[in-house]
Amino acid sequence: MRIDIISVLPEMFTGLLDCSILKRAQDKGLAQIVVHNLRDYTTNKHRKVDDYPFGGEAGMVMQIEPIDNIISQLKTERNYDEIIYTSPDGEVFNQKIANQMSAYDNIVILCGHYKGIDYRIREHLITREISIGDYVLTGGELAAAVMSDAIVRLIPGAIGDEQSALSDSFQDNLLAPPVYTRPAEYKGWKVPEVLLSGHQAKIDEWKLQQALERTERLRPDLFDGNRD
Repeated sequence: MRIDIISVLPEMFTGLLDCSILKRAQDKGLAQIVVHNLRDYTTNKHRKVDDYPFGGEAGMVMQIEPIDNIISQLKTERNYDEIIYTSPDGEVFNQKIANQMSAYDNIVILCGHYKGIDYRIREHLITREISIGDYVLTGGELAAAVMSDAIVRLIPGAIGDEQSALSDSFQDNLLAPPVYTRPAEYKGWKVPEVLLSGHQAKIDEWKLQQALERTERLRPDLFDGNRD
């Protein structure tokens, strides 16, 4: 899988994409993440990629030309499953979307900035708009990094134990049950006896009940969806 990220602040990705699971997936050849500096695709001698909006709105808007230039070039090199724009008014990113995108071959993520991008880009070049939550960030770089991490870790082989990814929170629209490790007792705090019993059917039943209880208590919106 290849992820092309378009940014005006490519230095923000230094370190984020080069450690842990993302690094291992790239080292194994399972994923390729390429960050492009949008300023390399403008014809402005000062490498400017924004301008004042028509209509007198406050703030600056990302221009159409440099974005069209880089997306057009990328599309001559390969086919893309999605060209994504990180936007506060996009659909909210979740595990279902991450699962879907982990099966893609190539995606582009355009990081939003300033007051946004010239709307014609959204009308003619973008195939999907995604938000990572109901709040505003300085730019879309953190959103692009979050999405890349969530997607790449689901690629078969990216995680040593693939069953671990399948048991993550939200995979079945439930929060994960509590987890424990050694020692079985610490300062009088004990691990639930059922987890030490070796009775897998009872352990599985306990985990499901815990997942249901935690989801109903902490995320009732998800719990209601499980009852539909």
